Amino acid sequence: MAAAERRAFAHKINRTVAAEVRKQVSRERSGSPHSSRRSSSSLGVPLTEVIEPLDFEDVLLSRPPDAEPGPLRDLAEFPADDLELLLQPRECRTTEPGIPEDGKLDAQVRAAVEMYTEDWLIAHRRYQHLSAAYSPITAETQRERQKGFTRQVFEQDTSGDERSGPEDSDDPRHSSGSPEDTPRSSGASSIFDLRNLAADSLLPSLLERTAPEDVDRRNEAARRQHRPRALLALYPAPDEDEAVERCSRPEPPREHFGQRILVKCLSLKFEIEIEPIFGILALYDVREKKKISENFYFDLNSDSMKGLLRAHGTHPAISTLARSAIFSVTYPSPDIFLVIKLEKVLQQGDISECCEPYMVMKEVDTAKNKEKLEKLRLAAEQFCTRLGRYRMPFAWTAVHLANIVSSAGHPDRDSDSEGERRPAWTDRRRRGPQDRTSSGDDTCSFSGFRPATLTVTNFFKQEAERLSDEDLFKFLADMRRPSSLLRRLRPVTAQLKIDISPAPENPHFCLSPELLHVKPYPDPRGRPTKEILEFPAREVYAPHTSYRNLLYVYPHCLNFSSRQGSVRNLTVRVQYMAGEDPSQALPVIFGKSSCSEFTREAFTPVVYHNKSPEFYEEFKLRLPACVTENHHLLFTFYHVSCQPRPGTALETPVGFTWIPLLQHGRLRTGPFCLPVSVDQPPPSYSVLTPDVALPGMRWVDGHKGVFSVELTAVSSVHPQDPHLDKFFTLVHVLEEGAFPFRLKDTVLSENTVEQELRASLAALRLASPEPLVAFSHHVLDKLVRLVVRPPIIGGQIVNLGRGAFEAMAHVVSLVHRSLEAAQDARGHCPLLAAYVHYAFRLPGTEPSLPSGAPPVAVQPATLARGPGRPASLYLARSKSISSSNPDLAVAPGSVDDEVSRILASKLLHEELALQWVVSGSAVREAVLQHAWFFFQLMVKSMALHLLLGQRLDTPRKLRFPGRFLDDITALVGSVGLEVITRVYKDAELAERLNASLAFFLSDLLSLVDRGFIFSLVRAHYKQVSARLQSAPNPALLLTLRMDFTRILCSHEHYVTLNLPCCPLSPPASPSPSVSSTTSQSSTFSSQAPDPKVTSMFELSGPFRQQHFLAGLLLTELALALEPEAEGASLLHKKAISAVHSLLCGHDADPRYAEASVKARVAELYLPLLSLARDTLPRLHDFAEGPGQRSRLASMLDSDTEGEGDIGGTINPSVAMAIAGGPLAPGSRASISQGPVAASRSGCPLSAESSRTLLVCVLWVLKNSEPALLQRWAADLALPQLGRLLDLLYLCLAAFEYKGKKAFERINSLTFKKSLDMKARLEEAILGTIGARQEMVRRSRERSPFGNQENVRWRKSVTHWRQTSDRVDKTKDEMEHEALVDGNLATETSLVVLDTLEIIVQTVMLSEARESILGAVLKVVLYSLGSAQSALFLQHGLATQRALVSKFPELLFEEDTELCADLCLRLLRHCGSRISTIRTHASASLYLLMRQNFEIGNNFARVKMQVTMSLSSLVGTTQSFSEEHLRRSLKTILTYAEEDVGLRDSTFAEQVQDLMFNLHMILTDTVKMKEHQEDPEMLIDLMYRIARGYQGSPDLRLTWLQNMAGKHAELGNHAEAAQCMVHAAALVAEYLALLEDSRYLPVGCVSFQNISSNVLEESAISDDILSPDEEGFCSGKHFTELGLVGLLEQAAAYFTMGGLYEAVNEVYKTLIPILEAHRDYKKLAAVHGKLQEAFTKIMHQSSGWERVFGTYFRVGFYGARFGDLDEQEFVYKEPSITKLAEISHRLEEFYTERFGEDVVEIVKDSNPVDKTKLDPQKAYIQITYVEPHFDTYELKDRVTYFDRNYGLRTFLFCTPFTPDGRAHGELPEQHKRKTLLSTDHAFPYIKTRIRVCHREETVLTPVEVAIEDMQKKTRELAFATEQDPPDAKMLQMVLQGSVGPTVNQGPLEVAQVFLAEIPEDPKLFRHHNKLRLCFKDFCKKCEDALRKNKALIGPDQKEYHRELERNYSRLREALQPLLTQRLPQLLAPTTAGLRNSLNRASFRKADL
Repeated sequence: MAAAERRAFAHKINRTVAAEVRKQVSRERSGSPHSSRRSSSSLGVPLTEVIEPLDFEDVLLSRPPDAEPGPLRDLAEFPADDLELLLQPRECRTTEPGIPEDGKLDAQVRAAVEMYTEDWLIAHRRYQHLSAAYSPITAETQRERQKGFTRQVFEQDTSGDERSGPEDSDDPRHSSGSPEDTPRSSGASSIFDLRNLAADSLLPSLLERTAPEDVDRRNEAARRQHRPRALLALYPAPDEDEAVERCSRPEPPREHFGQRILVKCLSLKFEIEIEPIFGILALYDVREKKKISENFYFDLNSDSMKGLLRAHGTHPAISTLARSAIFSVTYPSPDIFLVIKLEKVLQQGDISECCEPYMVMKEVDTAKNKEKLEKLRLAAEQFCTRLGRYRMPFAWTAVHLANIVSSAGHPDRDSDSEGERRPAWTDRRRRGPQDRTSSGDDTCSFSGFRPATLTVTNFFKQEAERLSDEDLFKFLADMRRPSSLLRRLRPVTAQLKIDISPAPENPHFCLSPELLHVKPYPDPRGRPTKEILEFPAREVYAPHTSYRNLLYVYPHCLNFSSRQGSVRNLTVRVQYMAGEDPSQALPVIFGKSSCSEFTREAFTPVVYHNKSPEFYEEFKLRLPACVTENHHLLFTFYHVSCQPRPGTALETPVGFTWIPLLQHGRLRTGPFCLPVSVDQPPPSYSVLTPDVALPGMRWVDGHKGVFSVELTAVSSVHPQDPHLDKFFTLVHVLEEGAFPFRLKDTVLSENTVEQELRASLAALRLASPEPLVAFSHHVLDKLVRLVVRPPIIGGQIVNLGRGAFEAMAHVVSLVHRSLEAAQDARGHCPLLAAYVHYAFRLPGTEPSLPSGAPPVAVQPATLARGPGRPASLYLARSKSISSSNPDLAVAPGSVDDEVSRILASKLLHEELALQWVVSGSAVREAVLQHAWFFFQLMVKSMALHLLLGQRLDTPRKLRFPGRFLDDITALVGSVGLEVITRVYKDAELAERLNASLAFFLSDLLSLVDRGFIFSLVRAHYKQVSARLQSAPNPALLLTLRMDFTRILCSHEHYVTLNLPCCPLSPPASPSPSVSSTTSQSSTFSSQAPDPKVTSMFELSGPFRQQHFLAGLLLTELALALEPEAEGASLLHKKAISAVHSLLCGHDADPRYAEASVKARVAELYLPLLSLARDTLPRLHDFAEGPGQRSRLASMLDSDTEGEGDIGGTINPSVAMAIAGGPLAPGSRASISQGPVAASRSGCPLSAESSRTLLVCVLWVLKNSEPALLQRWAADLALPQLGRLLDLLYLCLAAFEYKGKKAFERINSLTFKKSLDMKARLEEAILGTIGARQEMVRRSRERSPFGNQENVRWRKSVTHWRQTSDRVDKTKDEMEHEALVDGNLATETSLVVLDTLEIIVQTVMLSEARESILGAVLKVVLYSLGSAQSALFLQHGLATQRALVSKFPELLFEEDTELCADLCLRLLRHCGSRISTIRTHASASLYLLMRQNFEIGNNFARVKMQVTMSLSSLVGTTQSFSEEHLRRSLKTILTYAEEDVGLRDSTFAEQVQDLMFNLHMILTDTVKMKEHQEDPEMLIDLMYRIARGYQGSPDLRLTWLQNMAGKHAELGNHAEAAQCMVHAAALVAEYLALLEDSRYLPVGCVSFQNISSNVLEESAISDDILSPDEEGFCSGKHFTELGLVGLLEQAAAYFTMGGLYEAVNEVYKTLIPILEAHRDYKKLAAVHGKLQEAFTKIMHQSSGWERVFGTYFRVGFYGARFGDLDEQEFVYKEPSITKLAEISHRLEEFYTERFGEDVVEIVKDSNPVDKTKLDPQKAYIQITYVEPHFDTYELKDRVTYFDRNYGLRTFLFCTPFTPDGRAHGELPEQHKRKTLLSTDHAFPYIKTRIRVCHREETVLTPVEVAIEDMQKKTRELAFATEQDPPDAKMLQMVLQGSVGPTVNQGPLEVAQVFLAEIPEDPKLFRHHNKLRLCFKDFCKKCEDALRKNKALIGPDQKEYHRELERNYSRLREALQPLLTQRLPQLLAPTTAGLRNSLNRASFRKADL
C-alpha cells in the first residue's frame, strides 16, 4: 500500500483511540515493577492467564516505519504481494483435448466438459513456503545444509593416527613408546638436550604490551571470523513426531493409474504357416473372477498372410497396428493371469478339425508334407477371400504374472505358457477385500521387477462348448494346480515371444484408451503402444479428471435351439444407431487389429454348427456426447454359409433385437436377457424395449429371453447412480428452466420441483461411494452453487442453503470414509484437500487475470413469476457489501431489485459460517468430524473474495462485515469448546479438531484483522484455562494447547506478527564506552535496573502483550517447566521442540539472514535465557554422572562413579582437586552462592530435552545484540549471574565433542532411540498420547508403499525414519556425524566464550567482581579442559590470556585452586599433537609465569603448580605425548630468551631451571610409557619418581595419589591404602612442623602401628622445608581437613581389601581430630564403620574367608633385563594365585617385550649359575614362598591377620639328594631352607619388594625326618583338639598315621634312623630328638583314638577296632626302637642356628 494512501486512511481513524492505546501501553510498561523472581506479582498478569494483546492493526498504523527500506523494514508488515491468484493450467496428458466437438451439448455434458477443461485456480500465499509447515527442517535438509562445513581438528581424533597430520610432519621422532626404537638406558641420560629441539612457531604480538581494550577488540574480531551462520544447522533436526504443523500442498487431481506393465508382442510362429492368425490379450483375476482389463488386439502376421485378406481390408489405421500395450493393475495379486486368445478366419469344419494340421504337422517335415500343405494353403486362401470378415475361435493360453514378477531374473526363458515353475503363491496370506489399505501384497508388486522375455510354446485349442469366461476361470484355477488337466491335453505347438517389463515413467508413442496421443508423441507415424483401460478388481476411489465416455458390449450367449430352419453358423452383428434408418449407424465402434480406427458394425466369431453358441467377444464403443432417446444398440443375428452353394447367400439374417440407451434420461447399463424377433422390427421400435410385445411380430421361442448380453459404461459424464443422476438432472433442469419436465414416471412442474430437489439433496447420502467419489468435484460444485446462487423458481428465490450445507457435510463424510486409508497424518482426505486447493472457485466469478478470458457472468435463469413467494425466501440478513459481481445481469424486469441484490450477494464463507453456527446436532457432528474441509473452504472463499474483488487494499478492519466476524467468533468458540469437551471422550477427534482450528486461525491471520484473530486466540486460551481447573488429566489438554500454539506460530509471518520492531526494546548504545559502562554497572549495587531491559528478558506483561505469539509460546514453555507441572516429561519435550523447530526455521529463512534482522528476531526469545536459568536445577546434568567420566578420565583414568561409593581411587571431589578440575562435581552450586541442589525438586528434564533447550539458549545468545545482553547482565543480581554462568558451564558439558571413536561405538545403539523409547513409555504410562497420534506414528513408520495415493506427504518422513533408526551406519555417515558434532561443539563453545566476554565487560567495575570473575574463569577453565577443537582453543586461550592479564589477582593473590587448575590445562595442551594448540598453550603458560614474576619477582607459585600438574598428568594420562610437550618447553624457553622487557632480571634463568626440571620428569615419563603394560615396573618407576620428590611434599603427595589410583585400578586395595597412609603421614609431618596440636598425630611416628614402612616419610626436616615459603605445601591437602580426607580414603581402601584390623588403626588417628572438631556426624559414621569392621573380623575369625595374598620369589637373569638383571624380588599376588599363573603371566609379558624364544622360565629353585646361561636369553626363576616367623614372633602374631600383615621374612624349601636328584631314599633325602628378607614390610606402597638379605640352611636326612614327624604330630594334635570336633578329619589323619603305609610311613622312618645308634657322636642329639618325637607321636595317636571312639556311631565300630589293631601293631614295632639308650649325651654343640634377634626390623642387610 502506498504511504500516501495509508496516511490518508490513517487520518480518518479516530485518532484518540490509537493515542489512548499508546498511553495505556506506555503506562503499563513504565510501571512494571522490577523483580528478578518470576513471581506473578512482578508480571502483573500471572503466566496462566493470557494477557490482552495490542490491537495489531492500530499499532501498525500509529507507528510510522522508522527504518529505511530493507530487511528490517520488511519485518514490520506483511509484504504487499503476500496473496496472489494463480491460474495453473490443468495438465492434459494427451496432445488433443479429447472433448466432444458437437455443437449442442446438454447441460450435464456441458458442465462436465467445462469442469474437465478449466484451469486450476489457486489462492496462493507467496511466502507460505518459508513456514515450517511447508518447508520443514528434516534430517535430509539438515544434511544438505551441513555439506559445506569444514572439519574441525580435535586432539582425540588425531591420537589414534600414527602420523598426526600435516602440521607435525616436521617432527623427526614421533613416538617413543616401544622399547625397540629407544635405547634401553635412554631414561637415565637426559634423552634430548632441550636446546637442540625445534620450537613451535611463536605468536607474533605476544610480547608487546598492548592496552587490554585493544586486545579484547582483536580477540573479538578473530572470534567473529568464519563462524557458521546457522547454529541450529549443526544440531539434529527437530523431532518429527512433534511436528503437528507439518502440511504439504496437495497433489493436483490426476488420472488414476495402478502399477503399469508394458507387454510387447514380438513374434508368433506356428509349425506351418498357411493362414493369418489374430491375437487378443487381456488380464484376468482368478480370485475376484473378473476380467480386469479391456482387450488388446494384435496382429503378428507376415505381409503375405495379410495379403490373403486384401479383398476385405480397408487401409488399416496406424492405431490398429500396435503390438505393445500398457496394462494398469491397481490391486496386484498373485492371482492375475495374462490370457492370450488366438482367432483365425472362419472356415468349414469345427475347431478340432481346423486345429488338427497344426497339432500333427511339424516344421521339420515340410518337404514330406508338401502336397498336404499346398492343399491346406489353397483352402485357406478360398476361405479368406470368401469369409474374410468372419472369425472363429482357435486356441488360447495364459501366463501367470506372479511368476514373471517374482522370478524375473532369467532373461530368456522357455515356458509352455506356465513354465514348469510352480507358482510360489499358494501359501501366501490371502488378503480379504477389507485389506484395501495398501496396494496389494508387497510380495506381489508389479512395479520393480526385472524385464523378462517369454517364449510361450504350448497353446490349448478352444472348445466350442467352453468358450465363456466362467469356463476360462475354471481352466485358470486348474492351471495353478500341479496336476493340471490341461497338461494332459495335446497342445497346439507354436512360439509366441512376448516381453513383459514395468512400464517406463513417460513412454513415447502412446495412445490413450480413446486413441488420443499421449504426450510425448514425437512422430505421428511411429508404431503406437496402446494404454489398455483397467477394470479394477475392487472399487477405486478417485475423482474423474478428464472426459471419458466409453461403452463396452459383451454378448454372452444365444439360444436358437428352438428356431426352425438352417441356423447353425451364427454370428451377431452390433451397430450403434442414432435413428432407425440403416444409414444412421454411427462409426463409433473401435476397430481391432489391422483395420480402420472406427467402424459402423462389428461381428462376433462364429462357432461352427452350433445353434446355441457362447461368446467371449468385447465390443468397445465411443459414446456420443449427446445420447438421446432414440439412440440404441441394434443386434442382428446372421447364419453364415461356409460352403459356397449356388443360390445361397453368404449371410442370412435370422433374428433382430435392440437396447434403447437412454431411459428416463439415464444411461442403461448392466446385464440384459433379450427376446429376439424373427422379423425386421417395425418403425419407431427404438423408443420401446424388446420386452414390449409389439403386435404382429414373430419372436423366437415365444418372446422368451434367448440372447444374453451385458453393457458396461466407463464414463466421466454419466454417474450411473440413481441418486446422483437424479440430483444432476434436477440441478440442470433448474439451470435450463425447461418445464414441465419428465423424471422417471412423474412429470415435474414448477410447483413440485422444489420438494423434489430437497429430497434429492437429502438422498445424496445414499449414493454409492465409488461414483460419488468419482463425481465429487461435480457434486461439491453444484452444492456450492446452490448455496451461493439460490435457484429462482416461479420468480421466487428458494433458499436451499441449509439443505445444501447438510448434503455437503454428508458427501464429505462419505468421501472420507471411502478413502480412510489414504488420509494423511492430520486426518485429511487428499482428494478433498486437492478439490479445495485447485478446483474450487466461486460460482459465476471468472478470475480476470491478464492471461485469462474476460470474466463471464453466468446468468441465473429466472423462472416465470409464480403467484406467491415460497416461504424459504430468507430476507432477514440483507447484505451491505455486494459480492464479487454487483452488476449481475438479470433478465430485465423479471425479479424486483431487492431480490436481485440479495441474489447477487450470497458469499460462500458467510453462508458456511452462518449455516455451521445454526446447524442441528446431527449435521454439526458430521461437520465436526471433517471440520478442516469447511475451514479450508471458507478460507479459500475469503481469499478469492478479496483477490477477485480487488479488496486487498482495503484496511483489514473493513474487509469483512462485522456480522460475519461475529459468526466466526461464535464458530471458533463452539469448535474450541468441542475440543475441550471431547478430549477425554474421543481424544483422536479432539486432536484433529484442535489442529484444524489452529490452522484456520493461522490462515485467517493472512486475510482479516489480526488483532481480531489474537482476541479469538485469547478467548480460546481462556476456555482451556477454565477447563484446566477441573480437568482430571490436565496434561492431555495442555498437549492440545501446545499443539495449537505451535501451529499458530508456524505462520510464515510469525516474526512480523510479534511486532518485532516496536519500541519495547531500549535504544541500544552503539559501543559500551567507559562512562556508559560505569553508569550501567553501578546498577550492580546502587542504581535501579532499567525496567525496559528487564521486561524484555522476562515474560513480563509488556513482553507478552506486544510479542503476542512468542509470549504464548514461551509461556507454554515456562508452564511446562514449572516444577509442579503434570505429565511433565512429555510436555517438556513438546514445548522445547516447538521452540527449537521455530528457531531452526528462522535459521533457514533467507529473510532473516542479515545479522541485524536476526538480532531483532532473537529479541522475541530473550525470556528463554531467564527461563533456562531458573530451570537449571532440573536440567540433565551433563557435567556429572558415569556418562561424563571423560572429564576426569582424561586426567585421572579412575573409576569414580559418584560421591559416595569408593568405586575407584579417590572420591570425585578429591580427584577433581588433584586433577585441577574446575569444581568438585557436587559443588557446582558454589558459583551461584546458594543451595541450588536443594531446589532440585520437580520432574527433571531428559537429556535430550535438556540439550535441545540449551541449544535454543545458545541460539539466542549467538544472535542477540551484544550491547543488549550487556545491559541485561548489568542488571542481574549476583545469584542470578552465578546461575547464568552455571548455565553456560552446562552448555559446554552438554555439547562436548565425543570423538570419532565414540560415534563408532554408539553406532550399534543410537542414543536417541533409547531416549525416544523412554519418552514413548512415559507417554503410554501417563496416558497423554491420543490413539490418533499413535496411529499416525505407526502409519508414518509403515513401509513406503503403505498407500499409493498419499505417499508424497510421508516420503520425507519414512525416509528419515529409516536413516535414523538404521543401526549400522556407513563409514561416510559416521564421518559426517563426527564432522557435524565437531562443528557443533566448537560453535557452542565459541558462543559461550562470546557471552563470557560480555559478562566480563559488564562486571569489570563492580564491587562483586571477584566472585563473578572467579566463576567466569572456572567456566573458561572448564572449556579448556573438555575436548575442544583447535579452532576453539586458539580463541579460548586468547580469552584466558586476556583475563589473566586484566585480573592477575584472581590467580595469584588468594589461596585458590584456579592457578593449579590453569597450569594443568595449559600443560595438557602444551603436549597436544596439533601445533596450533601447542603454540597458543605455550604462549599462555609463558605469560602466566611472566605475570606471576612481575607481581612478586619470582614465580614460585606457578613453578610449583606446573611441576605438580606435570606430575599428575604424567602419572595418569595414557595418551600423553612427551615429545610434543618437549617442543612446547623449548618454545617457552625461546619466549624467555626473546623477551626484551625482562632481559635484566633473573626471569629467564628461572624459566630455564623450571624447563629443565620438567624435562627430567618427562624423561621418567618415557620410561613409564615403556612399562605401561608391566604394572610392577610401572609402579616401581612411580615409586622412584615419588622418592625423587622427597624434598617437595606437594609433588610427593601427588605421586603417592597417582600410585594409589594405579593400584586401585589394578585391584590392589591394600597397596592403595598404604599409599594413602603414607600420604597422610606426609601431611602429618608437615602439620606437626607448623603447629603443635595435641589432637593431631605427631608426624609419621603416630602411624607406625598401621605400617612400619611409614617412617620413611619423616625425611622432611626444617632445613629442607621452610613451611612459610610461598608456594610450598600450598595444596589443599596440607590442612587438617586434607588429612582427614586422606585418612578416610585409606580406611575405605583397607575395608575394600578386607584388612579390617588396619581400619581400626587408621581410625585411632582420625577420631581425636574429629573429636577436637566436634564433628559428631562424622564420628557417628566412623563408629558405624568400625562396628562393621569388627563384626566382619568376628565372622571371619579363622581367616580362611579373607585370603590376603600369595607370595613368590622372582629372580631375573640376563642382560636383556637391564636394571633388573640379577635382582631378586618378592612379588605379592592376589590370593590363591597358582605358581603356573604367575609364571605364565611373566613369561607372556616378557615374551611380548623381547620376542619369541628369548624368555625361559627356570623350572627349579636351585641357585642359578650365571656362567651356564645363554647371554642372548632372559631367564626368570619363580618360587612359591611362605611368610616365616620365629618362635618368639608367633607369641605376638596370634590371629590370621597378624600372620599376614607386616611381613618381611619369607621361606622356601628345596629338597635335594647328594647325586643331584630332588627326591631319593630316606637316608639320603636332604632339604635346603632359604630365608629371604625384604627392604620393606608387606603390604607396602608397591606389590614387589626387593630382597635385601638371604640365608640358607641345609638339613640332614635325620633333621628332615624330625621335621616330618613333628609336622605329623602337630596335625594329630590339631585334629584331636579341634572344637567343634570334626570326625572325618580326625579319621583321615589317624588313618595316615597308624594305617599300614608302604613307603616312608612313620614305621619306616623309625626303622631307618632309630634302628642303629649312629657312629658320629654329633648325631646323637638328632637321634635322641627323633626318638622323643616318636614317643610324643604315639601319645598323640592314643589321644586321637580315644577321641574317635567317643565320636563314632555304631556303624563305624568295626572301622575303629581296625584302627586300634593297626595302632597296637605300630606300637609293638616301635617299642624296641624307642627304648634304646644312647651311650651319653654330648655337650650341646653350637650348630649355626640363626639368631632372629639379629634381624632388627629396620636394618637393611645388603646382599
